[in-house]
Amino acid sequence: MIASNLLISVVVPAYNESETVETALRRVRSIPLRLEIIVVNDASTDGTREILEKLAADGLVDRLVHHEKNRGKGAAIRSGVEAATGDALVVQDADLEYDPADLPALIKPISEGKADAVYGSRFQGGAHRVLYFWHYAGNRFLTLLSNMFTNLNLTDLETCYKLVRMDLLRHLPLTSNRFGFEVEITARLAQAHARIWEMPISYNGRTYEEGKKITWRDGVAALFHILRYNLFVPHNTDGWRSLKK
Repeated sequence: MIASNLLISVVVPAYNESETVETALRRVRSIPLRLEIIVVNDASTDGTREILEKLAADGLVDRLVHHEKNRGKGAAIRSGVEAATGDALVVQDADLEYDPADLPALIKPISEGKADAVYGSRFQGGAHRVLYFWHYAGNRFLTLLSNMFTNLNLTDLETCYKLVRMDLLRHLPLTSNRFGFEVEITARLAQAHARIWEMPISYNGRTYEEGKKITWRDGVAALFHILRYNLFVPHNTDGWRSLKK
C-alpha cells in the first residue's frame, strides 16, 4: 500500500476547546493525505459545540458526533472509531500540543506493510517545549511499568499519536472511558502480537494556565489500569489476534 492511497480517519475528541479547536482542525485538513476528520464533542459547555457545527456545515469536519453527557476521552475515541471508515485511524487532540505535520511520516510503516500500529514518541529526539519534570518522570515510570507487562520497549506510553490499522482496531476489546485508553490500547495491541513501531514527533505541551487537563490523579489511575488491562485479558482473543498480518 502507498500512503497517498490510504484513507486516514482522524478522530478529534473535544471537550471545552473553543479557543484552539478550529485552528487544530485547519492544521489537520492542510496535511497532504487522504483524510476523514471525525470530531466527537464530549458535552462541551464553552461554545465548542457551536464552533464545531459551523465547521461541519462549512465542510471542514466530515462527521460530527455529540455526547450529551461528558463521558471522557476514551469514550469519545470509541465513538469516533464507530463512525470511522478509513484504512487506519489516529487520534488528534484539539489543544495544539501535537503537530499534524508529523502524520505523513508516521503512516509510512503501515502503508509499507511493516507495522500494524505506529506510536509517535515525544522522547526520541523531536522538537518539544520544555515543561514539567514530574509529568516527564511520571510518564517514563508508567511506560517502564507497562513495558514490563507487555514485553515491549516503548519510550512514550501516553502519546496521543497512535496510528492503528482499522481492521485490527475494530476487533480490539476496548472499554476505557477516560485516560486509561492509552494503557488499554497498548495492552491489547501487545496481546494481539501487533507489530508496533515508534517514530519521533514534535510536541508543544500546554501549561495548566493554558488549559492542560491531565493531573496527578490520572497518573495514579494509570497504575491501576496497567494492572487491570495486562493481568485480566479477555477470553475471546483468538479472533483479534489472528488479524495481525
